[in-house]
Order: sequence, then structure tokens, then C-alpha cells
Amino acid sequence: MRKIFLDCSMGAAGDMLTAALLELIDNPDDYINKLNALGIPGVQYIKEKSEKCGICGTHISVKVHGHEEGEEHHGGHEEHHGHHHHEHSTLHGISHIIGDLNAPEKVRADALAVYESIAKAESEVHGKTVDEIHFHEVGSLDAVADVAAVCMLVNDLNAEIYASPVNTGSGSVRCAHGVLPVPAPATANLLKGVPAYSDGTDGELCTPTGAALLKYFVKEFRNMPVMKTEKTGYGMGKKDFEKANCVRAFLGEDEGGDTVTLLACNLDDMSGEALGFACEQLLKNGALDVWTTPAVMKKSRPAFVFNVLCRNEDKDKTVRLIFRHTSTSGIRETEVKRYTLDRKTQTVSTPLGNVRIKTSSGYGCEKSKFEYDDLAKIAVENGLGITQVIEEINKSL
Repeated sequence: MRKIFLDCSMGAAGDMLTAALLELIDNPDDYINKLNALGIPGVQYIKEKSEKCGICGTHISVKVHGHEEGEEHHGGHEEHHGHHHHEHSTLHGISHIIGDLNAPEKVRADALAVYESIAKAESEVHGKTVDEIHFHEVGSLDAVADVAAVCMLVNDLNAEIYASPVNTGSGSVRCAHGVLPVPAPATANLLKGVPAYSDGTDGELCTPTGAALLKYFVKEFRNMPVMKTEKTGYGMGKKDFEKANCVRAFLGEDEGGDTVTLLACNLDDMSGEALGFACEQLLKNGALDVWTTPAVMKKSRPAFVFNVLCRNEDKDKTVRLIFRHTSTSGIRETEVKRYTLDRKTQTVSTPLGNVRIKTSSGYGCEKSKFEYDDLAKIAVENGLGITQVIEEINKSL
């Protein structure tokens, strides 16, 4: 599986994410033409070389009707908050622009979802409904351009996206409503649930647009996953800091397998019925696997180790479910590497009825088996044993 890791140690903004992802594309100069063909009214993307702290990268600027305008561009970029396009500054107006993009339906849907998240964050800050919100900094056409470009690039790169914890910066920022603390209130709302920090750098390092894009696309905020890096991209901001003002993007393949979380606890005071119910509830709520192993606890009590395998992003939810459905007062966590075969299911017609066949392949082998539920249904309907059903089906295939 292809992966992208975003280093947000100097925050993130729409233009910087666009530039970083663009450097991962095979022909970035040609890709600019694809972005300019999106059809945002009066918008032109311009790709420029940029250097920060001796590192060469790309800066993306957006001109609207021949003039460069300011989103709440990252890192204290010169802002032009007094000059908005009010006809486009509501969600309805922006939705109309996004709906007319010359882009795949998924790209349009992603872009609209990002803006809806910004509208929700702004509405909570200002105590208004989503329909009443005027976007100000994030509603101008160059901000629409940043969101549309990132959505298009993510679609074409087709990779799982991970990111580091996000540096928000510190101090204050001047915007349409006056001087606000960093992170700005809308940014703070969008970063709920996202690991974020400030290293004391004076300036707005993470903008609302950057926060919304990260929240929407990033699968997990963590240290860089194990991957074989093929390309590295540097998306540069305008302002200079002591540290290189950029978002770094790494594109590569994982080493095979994926990382999941194993949660375990010891149980010596639950009935078999209660334990079975707990297993059922966890599987119904997204656990990858649940199993028990016999154990002996203190005072020689017979017990079970209750094991639950889940996706990393489901860990918190799964912990709550284990506490709810078992008698444990403590859970152990282990991050484990999992290797799986590629799986597919097909349905075949047999004299006894339709039966699903599950096929798994990869790592130089292929396996197949009938779906048990289908076999059991046929066995009950025909008064046969499971083995007899399998023999009859095999004769007909």
C-alpha cells in the first residue's frame, strides 16, 4: 500500500500542502495545467521555486483575475482580509463553485466536505448557524483553489495519509474580526481530537484551511510509519523563521503488512454467557478479531485472557467497549504488525443453491473456502451434514 507522511512540525496551510503534494507527482509542471483546468472562476495556479534554510522546494501562489490575494496564508503571510468576495463567502456560494469543478465526483465531494467542516467550526465560534457564516479569510477564491488542489492531488496520488502532530505556532493573528490568539478559534475547533502543540514559534503556523484538510484526509497522526520512501516533497510558506518554513511530504510503499492494536485483559469473574456476549458486541462494533485463551491468575484461579485486535484509529472506542462489557478494571495495549492475504468473495450457483466462496491470495499462495453460513443454511434445508454439503457442491463445480 502506498503511504504519504506529512511532517507538520511547522504547521500546515492550504498552499503549503498543495506544494508539498505537488512535488510527489511525476510531472509537477504538467500537473499545474491540470489544476488550472479545474475551472475556478478567474483563478490561476502559479508554481514557483522557493528556498528556506538552504532547502529547495515549491511555493504555490494563486492569482484571481490576475492579482494575488490572501487566504489566511500560513506563517504570517501578508493578509488582505479587507477585500473579500462576498458573493462566494457563504457555504451556498462556495458549494456552487465546487459543484462546477472540472474534477471527478469524489474530488468535488471531498472539497465540499472540507468546507462544511470549516463552516461548522466557524459557526460554533460565532454562535451562528452554518448558513449564516461568511468565511472571510477562508472564503476567498484562492482558498477554494487550495482546497480543490489538495483534494485533486490526494485523489491522484491514491495513498493512505499519515501526519505528525501539528505545530500550531503561538502569539496572535490579525483577521477580519480583530486580533485573535493562535491557534485561531476556528482552527482550535478543527483540531479537536488531533495531536497538536506549540514550540513557541511566534506566528500562525496552522491555518483553518490547513487544519480542515489534515483532519479530513489524515488516517492517523503519529510518528512516521515504516515505509520505503520513493519521493520527498517540500511545500514552502512565504515567511522566514529560524526553522525551515515548510510542510514535508514523504511518498513510499510500506514494508508489507499493517500496524494494528492488540488490547488484552485478564478475567476470572465472568460467566461464559457474559463473555460470549462481550465478544459479539466488540465484533459488531468494528473489532478485527476477538479471542480468549485460558490462564491461571493469582490464588490459582482459573481465568481467561480476553484479546481484542482493532485498527489503531478505533483504539479509544474499543477500550470503552471492553470496559463496558467485561468486568476488568485494566487493559494492556500492544502495537503489533499484521500480515494479511488479499481477499475476495464470489458467489457460485450449485444444485443445492447459491454458495459464496472466499478466496485469499498473496505471498506466493492462494487459498479458498466456502462461506460457512451458506453451507449451514443448505445443510438445514436439506437435512444433510456440513461434510455432505461440501462433497455435493464439489461434485458440481
